[in-house]
Amino acid sequence: MLAIVAVAACGQSGARLVTTSPTPLAAVQPAASPSPTPAPSHVFVVVMENRSYEQALAGGYTAQLAAKYAVATNYHGVSHPSLPNYLAMTSGSTWGITDDGYHALPASGLGQQLTQAGISWRAYMEGMSRTCFSSPYPYALKHNPFPYYGGKCPAEVVPFSSFAADMADANAPRFVWISPGLCNDGHDCSTGVADRYLSQLVPAIMATAAWQENGVLFITWDEGYDSANHVLTLVIRPGGEHQESSAYHDHYSLLATIEDRLGVPRLGQAAKTSSLRELLVSGSAS
Repeated sequence: MLAIVAVAACGQSGARLVTTSPTPLAAVQPAASPSPTPAPSHVFVVVMENRSYEQALAGGYTAQLAAKYAVATNYHGVSHPSLPNYLAMTSGSTWGITDDGYHALPASGLGQQLTQAGISWRAYMEGMSRTCFSSPYPYALKHNPFPYYGGKCPAEVVPFSSFAADMADANAPRFVWISPGLCNDGHDCSTGVADRYLSQLVPAIMATAAWQENGVLFITWDEGYDSANHVLTLVIRPGGEHQESSAYHDHYSLLATIEDRLGVPRLGQAAKTSSLRELLVSGSAS
């Protein structure tokens, strides 16, 4: 099976409703100045679970990708546990959340931003057999940030079983997010299992016209284990070469890069950080 952007969730897929007010909506409003508009591109994101930088590279296939493509060597999660990292990647804010419970946030975030801009997107969830809120294991709501914005499940959030057919369509979504289930993302299973999953997922993404025609695939891990929250992030492009960037980056940098690539304003903290731009230009990283 395959997945794009995935972060692990602990325990059951059902979520605890939390009614306390999060960080104000202003924290995730678009930046005042627009981002540069690049050539049309499809963006894929895969988020894996709970490995430090070194632990992720213990996977043989993952190490091969790192040796062949671009690597952000100084990339970090922004919080613990999973959920605030997912929210950071999709809104530019953790909203002050420090748990994995369900929080109905104001209608906002990357999905709504893309919809309003007329940019097609879909989030593919492995194991989502019913709805965003009621699907059983291995699906995890806390690894699906989109229902948190506005308190409902967007039509663009679908089971992963729709992925192959959508990618075969000439009108494949411009932005693709895939969350693996709790075993394949490495949360409940070994690094070896997660690595084998990537060895099936990544070639399937690379086989799509959407990736082959100026597309880009980002693979990151939601959180690490050391005090610096140091995690691996890969940038995989057609014809890409091995590069490394030692510049400081985090999940806000990833959001900034996605938004720049799709030509929309940066949200929240993404407007205040550097993107992964140096890994998208051949020979420019150091």
